[in-house]
Amino acid sequence: MHRDTLSCIASVEKLEEVISFIEDCADHSKLDMKRKMGLLIAAEEAFVNVCSYAYPDGLGEVLVSCAFSNTEFEVEVADFGREFDVLSIPEPDTESDIMDRQIGGLGVHFIRKLSDEASYRREHGQNILKMKINLAFNSDII
Repeated sequence: MHRDTLSCIASVEKLEEVISFIEDCADHSKLDMKRKMGLLIAAEEAFVNVCSYAYPDGLGEVLVSCAFSNTEFEVEVADFGREFDVLSIPEPDTESDIMDRQIGGLGVHFIRKLSDEASYRREHGQNILKMKINLAFNSDII
């Protein structure tokens, strides 16, 4: 599996750089446009969550890696911030009237729904969120 990694400060000012990096990797994997756009939305949500919550006492590092083979494309977003399993957040209410819903939670919803598989692990002091796209189903999912 081919893997590329980008290391940067966990700051929303780096969002454009991160998204460009992931998009370039996705283009090399031949991920179709619609699935790539969905994955970029999910990755943006993951990165912004790290920037917003992982380092409450200041800036820290985030590692974004992309890997692909003939069968799958994956994005990992890792940080050394406080331990937090973003996938432990319950699904948001998407059925009620928008005025009656609680604020928040849609980012995690996008992470779950716009990837074929999402997983979290804490390893060596890192939060690691992995989002996978199965290239065998390189078709419309959105």
